[in-house]
Amino acid sequence: MTKPKVGRIFLATCVGSLFMVILYFQNITRPAVEQFGGKGIGPGKTRRSPLQTLYNEDQLDMSAAQASLRGRRELLEEACLTHTRKRRVLTPDDLRHLIVDDKHSLLYCYVPKVACTNWKRVLMVLTGDGRYREPLAIPANEAHVAGNLRTLSEYSTGEINHRLRRYLKFLFVREPFERLVSAYRNKFTRSYNTAFHKRYGTKIIRRHRPHPEPEALEQGNDVSFKEFVQYLVDPRTQREEPFNEHWERIHSLCHPCLIHYDVVGKYETLEQDSRSVLRLAGADGEVHFPTSGKSTRTNGDMAAQFFHNISPFYQKKLYNLYHMDFLLFNYSNPEYLKFRVPAPP
Repeated sequence: MTKPKVGRIFLATCVGSLFMVILYFQNITRPAVEQFGGKGIGPGKTRRSPLQTLYNEDQLDMSAAQASLRGRRELLEEACLTHTRKRRVLTPDDLRHLIVDDKHSLLYCYVPKVACTNWKRVLMVLTGDGRYREPLAIPANEAHVAGNLRTLSEYSTGEINHRLRRYLKFLFVREPFERLVSAYRNKFTRSYNTAFHKRYGTKIIRRHRPHPEPEALEQGNDVSFKEFVQYLVDPRTQREEPFNEHWERIHSLCHPCLIHYDVVGKYETLEQDSRSVLRLAGADGEVHFPTSGKSTRTNGDMAAQFFHNISPFYQKKLYNLYHMDFLLFNYSNPEYLKFRVPAPP
């Protein structure tokens, strides 16, 4: 009697172990799931996402725009599984860039230098209860005033989890080095940005310019792009304080491997992708995304000019700093780089 009993116990143990292994492999093959406050967001009962129909459609019936949005999200999920190993719980600090529109069930992660001023204007119209009607009538500085729009970090744990699970989540990204050059041009070559000159320019000149003039040390208004790059790759910079949001990496601002974004819009197709987001949110009849009137938008050719005088040594260091943004958002390595970028594993 003892042997059959032992056999049954052994068999039950094996079956139980197999069940645990199946569950484990089911979990590790799923995309990253939003968690906040130590509480995971389980399947539960959720309303149908505006994008469920889009992402469940047959490929032959999809428009080019729909196929592009679907492809980006799938590539992001694949890149997260391939290039990130650690999973962690979201903290309130991770959610400071996620703007909430409760009326239209939207979560937007804003990224400076990727049309975030106009997106903030649009959201002020959508959440303003009639106070604002035209996005471009809102001054740019007013769009960035803290308190005009709520961020997800202001909500309770339960409210955060509810919104992460049920709201349409989107962000807009940009080729990393074009965004970086745009940030440099805006913050260090414009005479009106004296706050950035004083706050960052003086420090950059003091640390990375041999024998600086006293006026430069005081004003900080003539930082070169080379000096800016040296500042970014200097290990002391991030040890002393986090990067400013205008040159912080997109994945560090929006955490796309922890938060499952429904739409990854791109600056290169800004107007088309913005229309798609508003249509999916059912807000396309309330507001239109503003058409850009800029004639000096930073593009690849302009970025190449700025990188021309950057040595291969510093180009490589800078690329290593931003390479996750290239990988996660499927941007090709710039042809103007003077060193050989290794192929991804």
